[in-house]
Amino acid sequence: MANVSLANFDKNYKVFEANTTEEARKNIEDKKNILFIVDFSNSMNEPMEGTTKLQLAIKTMKELLAKIPDNVNVGLRIYGHSSGFTYLMGCTSSKLFVPLGTGNREQIIASLGKVNAVGWTPITYSLKQAVHKDFAGIAGHKHIILLTDGGENCDESPCTYSIALMKTREDISIDVIAFDLNDYEAKNQLRCTSYVTRGKFYDAKDSKELKDSLFDSLNIDKSVKGQVKVKTTPF
Repeated sequence: MANVSLANFDKNYKVFEANTTEEARKNIEDKKNILFIVDFSNSMNEPMEGTTKLQLAIKTMKELLAKIPDNVNVGLRIYGHSSGFTYLMGCTSSKLFVPLGTGNREQIIASLGKVNAVGWTPITYSLKQAVHKDFAGIAGHKHIILLTDGGENCDESPCTYSIALMKTREDISIDVIAFDLNDYEAKNQLRCTSYVTRGKFYDAKDSKELKDSLFDSLNIDKSVKGQVKVKTTPF
């Protein structure tokens, strides 16, 4: 994993006040295309709050999907869903389960419930697949929401890739939700990935913070309003 210096990044916080339902609907419709990239690596089977991190993530995703307007394009890519006996197999275990489209919420939920978490964490490969294949022929702004509990472990750098990507693309932003992630270098990589693409980085330590992060990423009002601390970007 490449070393990344975040010395020049703004480390200040701002407080995000949940929007009204009408404002949230307008904001999310402006996003146009939302692609979830969800971590199904083996570490997502770790216990948390009486269940597993994976089950908490799926539960929260279901709640979130119910709030997204039907006319918004949404898609789902999953990585780590298959085990690899070789480095190549493990580092290409990434699949678009549900292409971007409308009216596909039930399909996304069904896909999340049918897959096992068994593999590695090919984040950079998944981002490349999303940019070059999943978004092919798709017009408008493209918003990736990456949910992961680990850093890249396939000898690539999502930060380096994102920096290169921004030299040729201005229509993509990446929000990263680091779920129960305690690796400092991995967090640096993921912060960089979000910041350079004008996205947001969230450090979610439990299920409540995971829900706050996902809902804030799309400016969706939760049933119980609260305040979410969000790292500001340096742009």
